[in-house]
Amino acid sequence: MKYRVIIEQDEDGAFVVECPSFPGCVSQGATRAEAEENIKDAIRGYIESLMKHDEPAPPPIYESYVEVV
Repeated sequence: MKYRVIIEQDEDGAFVVECPSFPGCVSQGATRAEAEENIKDAIRGYIESLMKHDEPAPPPIYESYVEVV
């Protein structure tokens, strides 16, 4: 499944990434690529915890961009 993540660079240059579909699921990395890999691990762990507690994983969030002229 694909999940939307939000990546921001903090004042120290690190990349902080969160996944809105999973409240509190936040990770970081020294590079954007590292942050993306780290959030994948965090999401996997979150889903494993949900499954362990017999809770469903939320559906992915889809978004589109539109151009307004």
